[in-house]
Amino acid sequence: MRILLVEDDKTIASGLEYSLTQEQYAIKVCHDFMSAKEIISNHFDNIDLFLFDLSLPDGSGYDLCKWVKSLGDKPVIFLTAVDDEVNVVMGLDMGADDYITKPFRIRELLSRIKSVLRRYQRQHPDHSLIPIGPVQINTMEGKAYKNGRDVGLTALEYRLFLIFANHKGQILSRSQLLEQIWDVAGDFVNDNTLTVYIKRLREKLEDNPSQPVIIKTVRGLGYRLGDIDVQK
Repeated sequence: MRILLVEDDKTIASGLEYSLTQEQYAIKVCHDFMSAKEIISNHFDNIDLFLFDLSLPDGSGYDLCKWVKSLGDKPVIFLTAVDDEVNVVMGLDMGADDYITKPFRIRELLSRIKSVLRRYQRQHPDHSLIPIGPVQINTMEGKAYKNGRDVGLTALEYRLFLIFANHKGQILSRSQLLEQIWDVAGDFVNDNTLTVYIKRLREKLEDNPSQPVIIKTVRGLGYRLGDIDVQK
């Protein structure tokens, strides 16, 4: 499960990033409106939920919410110190899915996140499952299953596999893959690291990793999803 957190208070952002990472969420953090909008524009398909502070140094969480909702139906939760009724109603009218007032306990936020995601899963049950041959991605859980069994992907392995699932029929160069991977630990993912993660993915997903049919190599160009049944 991948979350974009937009919070200008770096102390709060750091604490939330640590706590959410401990709960196995993959977190990307921004501290201002413009950098958040750039990430949303380039990586919208790879984000599952948005946490927006309302007051940003160069814009508003309201405007980010409107931008997200114009791109697609994905959950948005506001984080704010403002709790008056007018602001609550305004945020919900713009399409926000929940609204939590600072200061709050991390357990309360986790409960709100899970509640919103359950609601989205009930509303869009087919969109949360992506079958790929014997493997099925559950985007709401952030897991992949092979023949009904959890294959135990790490957060980065899951994100890498989802990139392939979202680009059926396309050859993805190594540079394209590197641009879309967020390392939850904040470490730089380089070309050699990508090779390692491709190898690990194949070991977990393929019947015969030495002759992959799910993630295939296109020599001189990159990788692509194999010609197997994929639905979105």
